[in-house]
Amino acid sequence: MKMKGAEILLHCLQKEGVDVVFGYPGGAVLPIYDALYDSSIKHILARHEQGAVHAADGYARASGKTGVCIATSGPGGTNLVTGIATAYMDSIPLVVFTGQVSSSLIGKDAFQEADITGITLPITKHNYLLERTEDVARIVKEAFHIARTNRPGPVVVDLPKDLMEKSIDFEDNDDEVQMRGYRVMKGVNSGQIINAAEMINQAERPVIYAGGGVIASEASAELKEMAEKMKIPVTTTLMGMGAFPGTSYLSLGMLGMHGTRCANYAVGECDVLIAVGVRFDDRVTAKIEHFAPNASIIHIDIDAAEIGKNVDVDVPIVGQVKEALRSLIPRLQAREELSEWHQTISRWKDEFPLRYGRPSEGRIMPQHVVEKIYELTQGDAIITTEVGQNQMWAAQYYQYKEPRTFLSSGGLGTMGYGFPAAIGAKIARPDMKVIDIAGDGSIQMNIQELGTAVQYKVPVVICILNNHFLGMVRQWQGLFYNGRYSFTDMSHQPDFVKLAEAYGAVGIRVTKNEEVEGALREAFQVTDRPVIIDFWVEREANVYPMVPPGESPLNMLGGELDE
Repeated sequence: MKMKGAEILLHCLQKEGVDVVFGYPGGAVLPIYDALYDSSIKHILARHEQGAVHAADGYARASGKTGVCIATSGPGGTNLVTGIATAYMDSIPLVVFTGQVSSSLIGKDAFQEADITGITLPITKHNYLLERTEDVARIVKEAFHIARTNRPGPVVVDLPKDLMEKSIDFEDNDDEVQMRGYRVMKGVNSGQIINAAEMINQAERPVIYAGGGVIASEASAELKEMAEKMKIPVTTTLMGMGAFPGTSYLSLGMLGMHGTRCANYAVGECDVLIAVGVRFDDRVTAKIEHFAPNASIIHIDIDAAEIGKNVDVDVPIVGQVKEALRSLIPRLQAREELSEWHQTISRWKDEFPLRYGRPSEGRIMPQHVVEKIYELTQGDAIITTEVGQNQMWAAQYYQYKEPRTFLSSGGLGTMGYGFPAAIGAKIARPDMKVIDIAGDGSIQMNIQELGTAVQYKVPVVICILNNHFLGMVRQWQGLFYNGRYSFTDMSHQPDFVKLAEAYGAVGIRVTKNEEVEGALREAFQVTDRPVIIDFWVEREANVYPMVPPGESPLNMLGGELDE
């Protein structure tokens, strides 16, 4: 059968189960967009390529599928770079298709030419520059295989325009992917499983430290089974929120720089730390030599490169988290209680709960907004965040019961992520409420995606915790730079209510505590368009507790009352 390269591309996407793509057209991808005109694949037109890739990322995180986005050559591709890096740092499966100038023009500085494979080499799991139309089917199959197997990540496929227009005799096949040097990890070392089980069975003060790898491996049920069988307290990373129910009596909350005192103290005092699907990043460990100083460490991860990279471990287990836990659980001896350890943890929870102060006139405490969102949803919602104080309050004051319900840029810390990610998440999970907890700085990074959400009738709720500052930077300036607020005041900003209305969305402003619940209830009733709620929060509210950079995780600032 004669088919153009672009037609083969869409045929292959359908075979991979792709039902929606996010993108922005341009000259070099016109053949692909012409083929999309007659395709059953739904296309979501973003207002900026960064919005498209973040939406594809949010779709992937919420659904567990591989997200797909398309952009044209040159600036189209370069506008994707931040979103690709975001996905790479957080191990999110994406396949990103970029247009390229025609083959004969590559390397000649043609109009809108950019070496996107070279640019994205450090931030992709793999990338391709298509050289023959005959290779389209193979490359698409390989791209999806690489993106979603082992440690997930983004793959870029660069498509010269002439190769998308060219017609060839195409014969479909279902051959297995055969890639030299790429092997899907299967099985775990049984000897290391035995060693880990013996260590856990003998532990008196164990703690499970769970991360995004648990969610990527779909291993939340196994994690819960292990924790409950052994009565082991569980703390999660930012990326691991929802991997273990935050409502469980075994939950310690998040650990690290803005984690709970209870979680950081428990890791500091534990004798066995079971690290599952984590990478021991600096926001968790702080000063390495003071992190879990009394513990023997078991590390389970799909990526062998992460084992021992930041922290020396006693029992390394390389493999799929789900498979490793399934092998480990039968070897663990069920316990009724870890009475002394649990009593210590209960005392820490009682002594050091998350607390905050009272707002000034005409302002609201931002933590109260997040608490009220949880009260009204009871955890039955997908929360996306921007980056900064809003992100940390969303992690601290909302209880995540299920995986894939907290979407945030963890590794790269990308401002402007949350809103387009919320659009992608709502398209992936139309049955769920989707709420973006944002700051007034971050939301302006990709606020143009209001046009996307209105056009496609995507009813996400954007809760702006508006302190008229770049809040987290201001907090650091206050704590570590003698209160010199250098260029972090954002008092000059748009009227977010009028801006929402200008796009055809709903806008609500809230300045009093007693208005918070009513505004949220009103927003949750809107089903055909996005809603912005502009919460005017206490300007200099800080995120506490906080581990100062370079300090021991046990030396936390604040938290008794927000000052």
